[in-house]
Amino acid sequence: MNRVDIDPRMFGDRLGYERAVLIERPERWLFVAGHEARGEDGAIAHTGDIRGQVALSFRRLRETLGKAGFALADVVQIRLFTVDLPALTANYDAVTAELAAGDCRPASLLAGVDALSDPAMLLEIEAVAAQ
Repeated sequence: MNRVDIDPRMFGDRLGYERAVLIERPERWLFVAGHEARGEDGAIAHTGDIRGQVALSFRRLRETLGKAGFALADVVQIRLFTVDLPALTANYDAVTAELAAGDCRPASLLAGVDALSDPAMLLEIEAVAAQ
């Protein structure tokens, strides 16, 4: 697989994303459904704590990627949905730290939404990975 990061522009270096990621001849794709901060008991953890939910959501994402033989570095597109856009943007360093730790520079989207599937959820993350 060949990967070309295209046009990070002004914010790419600071926010850890690319405007586009060109993938040529991938052998495998993984489309990952939304991941949230669910604890071992299945309930949303870190209620009211955006940083805690970011960390646990990324942990769950890495677990799913690993089960399929992928790593965070293989993620080429990521979408973050939040019900509290001001809180997530104020704590976006928690997101960029997770991306940097995983050597991940995906094309990305950050969107504020009215609601997620559980009222305790502050964010949900979905992704596409390629190898």
